[in-house]
Amino acid sequence: MKVDLAYGEGWLPVELPDDRTTVIEPSRTPGLGDERHAVLQSLDQPIGTASLRDWIKPSDRVCILFTDITRATPNERLIPWLLEYLHDVPRENIVLLNQLGTHRPNTEEELKQMLTPEVVERYQVINHEPENPEAHIRVGTMRDGRPALINRHVVEADVRIVTGFIEPHFFAGFSGGPKGIMPGCASLETVMSSHGAANIGHPNATFGVTHGNQLWEEIRDTALQVGPGFLVNVSLNEEKGITGVFAGDLLKAHEVGCEFVRKSAMQKVKSPYEIVVTTNSGYPLDQNLYQAVKGMSAGARILQEGGLLILASECREGVPPDSYHDQLLRKASSPEEILKMIASPGFSHPEQWEAQIQALVQRKAEVQVYSSLSEEILNGAHLTPCRNITETVSERLKGLGPEAQVAVLPQGPLTIPYLA
Repeated sequence: MKVDLAYGEGWLPVELPDDRTTVIEPSRTPGLGDERHAVLQSLDQPIGTASLRDWIKPSDRVCILFTDITRATPNERLIPWLLEYLHDVPRENIVLLNQLGTHRPNTEEELKQMLTPEVVERYQVINHEPENPEAHIRVGTMRDGRPALINRHVVEADVRIVTGFIEPHFFAGFSGGPKGIMPGCASLETVMSSHGAANIGHPNATFGVTHGNQLWEEIRDTALQVGPGFLVNVSLNEEKGITGVFAGDLLKAHEVGCEFVRKSAMQKVKSPYEIVVTTNSGYPLDQNLYQAVKGMSAGARILQEGGLLILASECREGVPPDSYHDQLLRKASSPEEILKMIASPGFSHPEQWEAQIQALVQRKAEVQVYSSLSEEILNGAHLTPCRNITETVSERLKGLGPEAQVAVLPQGPLTIPYLA
């Protein structure tokens, strides 16, 4: 059978045996007929709180938090509709803040692509600065005693509007909701505190789990210390069409959205597979190797111990500069050494969670990557290059025997399989 894998801004076709391949995709959810109307209506009829209009006085300082270029949120539609709704608020009272977390800042051209040129030209648009001490205000204390530091534009605003989209997340349960504030607009020190090895390695730090997931619970608690926030989150289908709008109370609206997404994205399977082929759901999520760990983590959930996981991820931007690749992966001789290094007392390094989760996947299985990356970069990350997915699967099946089975996740982490 021919299967089209989400890859970059297009599709990567692969041929796999009909009788031994299971394709696992999200349940088909049609896009809304009138997205703009649904968004504007949700602002007037929100979940668990008063309408957004009742939150705002014309003199209020409003901070709109939006997701960065690595996320599929349809900002180019959502943000102009939101600003249309806020027409009574003077433009100089509105700040749009990019939820970078610890990612690189987005360029002016990227911001125009994300928000439309008109929005960037007419409004104050700012990249979050996770490593700038002057950019943050302390709102409380993290569980390890370190300060909880959040971008001052978020803290000082009279009204905080947190936008984004909801999908299963590989260690926070689901994206969206309070994640827009922390880690989205938190200092590097605060992110490092919540994303430490113990929280990342906790068994409940996984797709689809929020309550009981101590990492997500600290994200929630930190965001709530900032003060009330109005959520505007959406869910998306594989065509990036909006399938649901979840606006209102930061937690109540997010919980409703998570349950909506769970029904389409979480897919039950009966038993693990010898081979799993997955993706990172194409652009924009498969821009670099750092993000690719999400696709690995999704596929590994249904992979047999000692099996083969093949990830198709374009990685057009390679690896982020001064990243976990050079500072963590290359410094270790093996995935096991990465885990020992991260678990050692006092160890702390930005983005260590990606290296930790990758190493945990590699502890379970062999990982090959089909991408635009050089063999040197992949080998430095302890990953094996895959030059042809069809041929690699065919050869591996010959050595496994007639009962071996293949699972394919064409949309990667937009589908989260789990064992019954």
